[in-house]
Amino acid sequence: MAHSPAEERAMRRALELALRGPRSRNPQVGAVILSASGDVLAEGWHRGAGTAHAEVDALSQLPEDGARGATAIVTLEPCNHTGRTGPCAEALIRAGVARVVYALDDPGEISGGGAARLRAAGVDVVSGVLRDEALALIEPWLTAARLGRPHVTVKWAQSLDGRAAAADGTSKWITGPQARADVHARRAQADAIVVGTGTVLADDPALTARDGDALYAEQPVPVVIGARETPSGAALRSHPHEPLFYDTHDLEFVLADLWDHGLHRVFVEGGPTLASAFVAAGCADRLLAYVAPVILGGPRVALTDVGVPSIAQARRLRVTERIALGDDTLYVAEQRDVPQHPDAGPEELGSAIASTEGVR
Repeated sequence: MAHSPAEERAMRRALELALRGPRSRNPQVGAVILSASGDVLAEGWHRGAGTAHAEVDALSQLPEDGARGATAIVTLEPCNHTGRTGPCAEALIRAGVARVVYALDDPGEISGGGAARLRAAGVDVVSGVLRDEALALIEPWLTAARLGRPHVTVKWAQSLDGRAAAADGTSKWITGPQARADVHARRAQADAIVVGTGTVLADDPALTARDGDALYAEQPVPVVIGARETPSGAALRSHPHEPLFYDTHDLEFVLADLWDHGLHRVFVEGGPTLASAFVAAGCADRLLAYVAPVILGGPRVALTDVGVPSIAQARRLRVTERIALGDDTLYVAEQRDVPQHPDAGPEELGSAIASTEGVR
């Protein structure tokens, strides 16, 4: 069933609203209620565990019967279960909504099935509107729910010939200001930023997310991995969040502990050794390679050993974006040998996500 231009515009707005919600073990979801003529009646988003879901939040802005005959636009299929809140599908039916348009099917074993419940009640249902955009929004949540650990983004900057620094170790700056601004914006979307002690000792990074000279409102928690001592005067010790230190190279342990701390989106910026370790361990869910049009030569490569002994065992990537940032290019990629959520069946995802349903 086709959707209208007004419904697509409302879906884009719902995706914007979803970003207002907290990043947690729950997905970020937004909703818009449209009148039969396409006018916006109400907006809502999920504000955290135990609070009203996006659809119910939007409905609460309207008087009784204010949504009768209206269309609900939602970024994720309305849920069909009772957890800490009631089923959104039933709330929409009780409100008299005539049509529901959503972007992405809920893969939850318990929470899924809302669309079928709505159709059984005589509500028109359209799915898949701006599905790719919605998937990009909640993919970290899907990964974390499936694996029981944080979603990990590994970032590095390199020259055209694959070097992270010149022969003398200098690396400031390989990329230009637009690329650096992009990195800071992505840091602000992460729960934690991870480096090794080598990076701390060599560069003394602040590990903050900055918009020009100002700090973003949301700051990632600084995380340092390695056995060497971080100096008491290190810049990261003045970070708005208390740093976490791990005297271990057991990445599975680190990620499990970060998960237990409620940190579900991890941004790795720790130099070639740490970046390579995450890739080699199969813990890099997303790769960001900022490539500058310069040639450096020398031994200081952007990645070292990632466990590839031959070309036949190369880690094949799926490039999802190529973004021009001034003279630089950002490549966003995922490993092809890691199951991708669009192709995963509801049973595979649902059984993993079921353990998080009670949080919602």
